[in-house]
Amino acid sequence: MKELELKYGCNPNQKPARVYSEQGDLPITVVNGKPGYINLLDALNGWQLVKELKEATGLPAATSFKHVSPAGAAVGRPLSDTLKKIYYTDDVQLSPLASAYARARGADRMSSFGDFIALSDTCDTATALLVKKEVSDGIIAPGYEPEALSILKAKKKGGYCILQIDSDYVPPATETKQVFGITFEQGHNFVRIDDECLSNLVTQNKTLSKEERDNLLISLIILKYTQSNSVCYVKDGQAIGIGAGQQSRIHCTRLAGDKADKWWLRQAAKVMALPFKADIKRADRDNTIDVYTSDDAADVIGEGEWQKWFTEQPKPFTREERKDWIAKNTDVAVGSDAFFPFGDNIERAHRSGATVIAQPGGSIRDDNVIATCDRYGMAMAFTGIRLFHH
Repeated sequence: MKELELKYGCNPNQKPARVYSEQGDLPITVVNGKPGYINLLDALNGWQLVKELKEATGLPAATSFKHVSPAGAAVGRPLSDTLKKIYYTDDVQLSPLASAYARARGADRMSSFGDFIALSDTCDTATALLVKKEVSDGIIAPGYEPEALSILKAKKKGGYCILQIDSDYVPPATETKQVFGITFEQGHNFVRIDDECLSNLVTQNKTLSKEERDNLLISLIILKYTQSNSVCYVKDGQAIGIGAGQQSRIHCTRLAGDKADKWWLRQAAKVMALPFKADIKRADRDNTIDVYTSDDAADVIGEGEWQKWFTEQPKPFTREERKDWIAKNTDVAVGSDAFFPFGDNIERAHRSGATVIAQPGGSIRDDNVIATCDRYGMAMAFTGIRLFHH
């Protein structure tokens, strides 16, 4: 198949719309449903991301995409009992691939609502059972087990979008796109992200463990397919905070750090024990937890629909409780798609548990950024590779 007609483009008024291949057939097969323009952007970017994560780590990988940026991405490491609970894995016997998707979906559940999923490996039954429970627009994978395919086809009254990718497909060396009737052309970004990227350690601390290296590589690969400017926090093989599409580097760092803080706060005993009513829906629970873990929760508690989900009114975190719990989060790796221009980015990342950093380097204030890392004993690598993605 060389061409696929679409209902419309980014918006309903943008017609006609299609995708097509100028060289050979399309590398995707529509197994079920009807993909949209943005669905396909998410699918193709997500597939590249998980393919590279698996190549870098040797582990199955998954990502949860929304509006051409990942809301979460992870490799298939086992989950703790706490993570199983907050990721709603319930009684599913998790495979490595299912663990990867549970992590990818669970990192930022609000942003993942209505996601497009990409998997590095053939979708198995365990992963399909997790997807079945979530509000999702579609999925792309190199293949599907028969039972998994049956489960997925039943979603959205039979209309769930299921795409199969040719895992051997290699894109042309040159890519083009049009903006305002003008054609842009550039070489495809084939840059390889591996341990060599982390060889230039510029801080006093020049030690990176295997775990830290993997987490930094995961952060950089995620950034390669995240709308710029972007910063990514990673822990234990999964993104815990992604700040995408911001004009200012510090706003990327703050946004990603705030998401990482909320991810960590969800694991606090006070949040795990919230007295939710039995009939609360999963999305309402997620939205309520997001409010409860905010730094202004004390100001909004009891407002609007906030309290109707509880059997009794919970007490919010005090400022000290919140600060003390966040301080317990450690061993976080932070990547940036372009250089940090000021040390304030390091200060903010440190508050959310960052101990290792990877960034291109090249700012006129590199000395200040390095000195800020040294103040906290952090290790930082200059990769020399910018990862802008638009």
